[in-house]
Amino acid sequence: MSLAENVEYLRRLRELHGITGFGDFQRQPRPAPSTPLIEIDRFGSNPGRLKMFAYVPAQRQPLLPLVVVLHGCGQTAAEYDLGAGWSTLAKHYGFALLLPEQQRANNGQRCFSWFDPEDITRDQGEVCSIRQMIARMVADLAIDPRRVFITGLSAGGAMTMAMLANYPELFAGGAVIAGLPFGTARNMRDAIMQMRMPQTRSAGELGKLVRGNSRHRGPWPKLSVWHGTADRTVHPQNADEIVKQWLDLHRLPLPPMATAEVDGYPRQQWWNADGEPVVEAFAITDMAHGTPLGLAANDKRYGKQGPFLLEAGISSSYHIAKFFGVTDWIRPPKVAPESPSAKLIPQVSPITAALPSLTKMLWPKTADQQLADAKLLDGKPLNGKAPDEKTLDAKPLNGKPAEPAPAELRPAATKPAETAARSAPKHPERKPRRPQIDVAAVIERALHAAGLKK
Repeated sequence: MSLAENVEYLRRLRELHGITGFGDFQRQPRPAPSTPLIEIDRFGSNPGRLKMFAYVPAQRQPLLPLVVVLHGCGQTAAEYDLGAGWSTLAKHYGFALLLPEQQRANNGQRCFSWFDPEDITRDQGEVCSIRQMIARMVADLAIDPRRVFITGLSAGGAMTMAMLANYPELFAGGAVIAGLPFGTARNMRDAIMQMRMPQTRSAGELGKLVRGNSRHRGPWPKLSVWHGTADRTVHPQNADEIVKQWLDLHRLPLPPMATAEVDGYPRQQWWNADGEPVVEAFAITDMAHGTPLGLAANDKRYGKQGPFLLEAGISSSYHIAKFFGVTDWIRPPKVAPESPSAKLIPQVSPITAALPSLTKMLWPKTADQQLADAKLLDGKPLNGKAPDEKTLDAKPLNGKPAEPAPAELRPAATKPAETAARSAPKHPERKPRRPQIDVAAVIERALHAAGLKK
């Protein structure tokens, strides 16, 4: 390192105070937020001396996913959850949450030690503590081992990269917000330089830093990368270095396979052989250091604006959850409670009596039918015979109208048809008379039946 770089390092050291760039933010008194998170005391040997917080909604997906969320410097697990809205998302979509928390005894600014070799080596320090927390969640809740994901902001984002590099077989995917590539810093001085003036490396060199960290030879987790273009705490070039590192692990080319605009911001994507997006990168134009907040695609707002939780018009938490595939399940609606008065009302039995035929009610009767009804009402049977009930109610089984009876055969007329028609006397067509109803008699019978008249 040159003399100028050493001077810059010493100048930045007091300002950063633990490589955070957060100044005296942590020293400002803040009320503890109301949180649904529950602290879990026992989860293993805990070599990194971290705290464990979790949230599990009452209604859960059948194959329960787990999302691990790592806060940034100067934050607690509850503060970051409130700001980024992860427990609200978990409640709506039915997945479990794990939120490790750094203690002030480990780092004065509550930063995860993403650059310390003792804390980013497999089965040691902080990465081992987080691994033990995940094991506790999997054992207690029957987490689907194929659906474990991790995300984080700033130092939490850099620690996310350390977890993916050390335990790639454990995670199906990850997401980094304003983070740094794995293996580029092994001490505080390297960390400051990587944050402020990152060295440009080739994709192969960056990929080698991850491959040399474990014996993993299987598929690598997918990754979503987010960074503000106006970030003055962690240089935006770090996002490019992360993308190159993960493209090399997936054996993918550097040019993006797809570009699109999401909520007004550019997104690049790379796919695997099955057409599944395995690497994506969001550049949040003109945004400073923090987690971008905004309305989600379902017009819901997840999170609350605060320090390093920035309104940007795009909900990173929602899009990351969607990238993980944990938004495919929606919490079923609540069933309205039964009214107490409903128990006092007896259940009504269904109507079993035959209903009148709509055809008979709505279809007008022919003149012949009206005449027949009139004769029946007058007590005069048709053809001198009273029809029985079977004859009146008979209906064809096939649903077709009955064939009319063949007309009675008579000898042909002696005159031609036209002459007979002319000679036939013409009578005006008479309409059948409707029977007269004796209204007074009907009323009198009704009064007798009701006992109102003797």
